[in-house]
Amino acid sequence: MAHSPARRRARTPERLPLPDQVALVLQGGGALGAYQGGVFEGLEEKGIEIDWVAGISIGAVNAAIIAGNRAEDRRAKLRGFWEKVSSALPAFPMAGGDAWREWAHLISAGYVALQGVPGFFSPRPVPPTLAPPYTASALSFYDSAPLAATLDAFVDWKLLNQGPVRLSVGAVNVETGNFRYFDTSRDRIDARHIMASGALPPGLPPVEIDGARWWDGGLVSNTPLSHVLDHQKEDLLVFQVDLFAARGDAPATIMDVYAREKDIRYSSRTRQVTDQLLRLRKEREAIRRVLDKLPPALAADPDVERLAALAAEHAVNVVHLIYRKHGWEGGAADFEFSRATMEHHWSAGLAAIAETMRHDALLARNIVDGRTAAFDLAA
Repeated sequence: MAHSPARRRARTPERLPLPDQVALVLQGGGALGAYQGGVFEGLEEKGIEIDWVAGISIGAVNAAIIAGNRAEDRRAKLRGFWEKVSSALPAFPMAGGDAWREWAHLISAGYVALQGVPGFFSPRPVPPTLAPPYTASALSFYDSAPLAATLDAFVDWKLLNQGPVRLSVGAVNVETGNFRYFDTSRDRIDARHIMASGALPPGLPPVEIDGARWWDGGLVSNTPLSHVLDHQKEDLLVFQVDLFAARGDAPATIMDVYAREKDIRYSSRTRQVTDQLLRLRKEREAIRRVLDKLPPALAADPDVERLAALAAEHAVNVVHLIYRKHGWEGGAADFEFSRATMEHHWSAGLAAIAETMRHDALLARNIVDGRTAAFDLAA
């Protein structure tokens, strides 16, 4: 049956009612992750408090910074991280049209390929093909050790594990191929877990945790939405932030092919997950309608009780916030860490929240009525 607890309220002029729990779900996408920073800033400005943050890859890094800081420090820490990783490249002028911006974009990506990213990863002095087998140097082109120190500087690990915001990050076991989530509800998380979630091969090396080696969770699923929905225990509002759009134009050049292939591969199954959610909702509603027609004498029947338990659910509203690339962004968009592009992505995240909140009346009605739905209000 629909769950109708007392509602929380945002501290904003819009007074958007909030359900029992609000989750922020962050997809992987490298340099595009600055968009998630803008989204978080926009949510904070609207007074929307996050109870649970789940991430994959760069989404795991952003999630750890959010969960591992006091509410009043989160925005500054998140901003500080993105300023650090974009500090090696200047803010190229945005004027000059898409042709100029595309060349600046490719030059910046080339610099990252050669020099790495400050506080994130650095190129290995010896190519992996020349390194001794089984060593870390033989397993990746870049060394991710700088990220460990950066995470320690921007994350309070005690607060992350014991604080009010639940954290979930996904990674895949290199040897078994099994995917799992490290979750503060049952695991003690440190920098290794965040680095493992973002250890995308062959660029970055696997990360060892308790004798097992882990790679980027995006190899299996680039969104933690399923994990959040599978563990939902109360009415839920989800802000799902995707960095790759499933839909896009047909390629016109080979660079467009690289970009479009990456969009399709990493857009993951966000829409599929929400479609399945709504389909299951309808099926459960049909089961509950049949159960309501049964005679009261059957209510205590074990099979009826089991079916009623399977049909019970809490309301969930999923708000999609999807970064849609511009014409000058190609297949290198996820490792182009220039300051100008970082600022562009951050501003796009802020704009997406502003546009979403222009249509918040529809979302508010669903939350108050205990309904389940998925929205893309910033399209």
